[in-house]
Amino acid sequence: MAFKEKAIEELSFNPFEKISKQWMLITAGDELKSNTMTASWGGVGIMWGRPVVTAYIRPQRYTKEFVDMNDTFTISFLPETQRKALNVCGSVSGRDVEDKWKEAGLHPYYADGTAAVEEAEMIFVCRKLYYQEMYPECFTETECDTKWYPEADYHTMYIAEITKVLVK
Repeated sequence: MAFKEKAIEELSFNPFEKISKQWMLITAGDELKSNTMTASWGGVGIMWGRPVVTAYIRPQRYTKEFVDMNDTFTISFLPETQRKALNVCGSVSGRDVEDKWKEAGLHPYYADGTAAVEEAEMIFVCRKLYYQEMYPECFTETECDTKWYPEADYHTMYIAEITKVLVK
């Protein structure tokens, strides 16, 4: 089934359910080389008068290299039938396997010069606007630091404009 572009104003979904419970794949790269990873932290909203996503990536994640090297990345939301693929993409590094796409049973889909996931129900094509590393001294609640960062592997936060929404 082909993707069709949809106006962002026409979307209707619960971001807390979609991101936290169903999870998403953050994907970056091009037709020569790309990588994807599962994420369950993030958000959608308005920043600087634009529709945006916030994505958080730990420094050891291979996908971070692709996000950092490129101006664009995608957020792909998969159906529940792809839970096994989401688990693989969250636990297997593209550095450690010959073909992570094959390992997960997924296929890259290319849109606007970046990679996404063909099996997705919905894709956000995103253009980076801002990024910043998280720092321990910025926590106002120390439990968030001690509970989620015992290895001090703080996320980098990315704010990216949603430039296109694709749906099946």
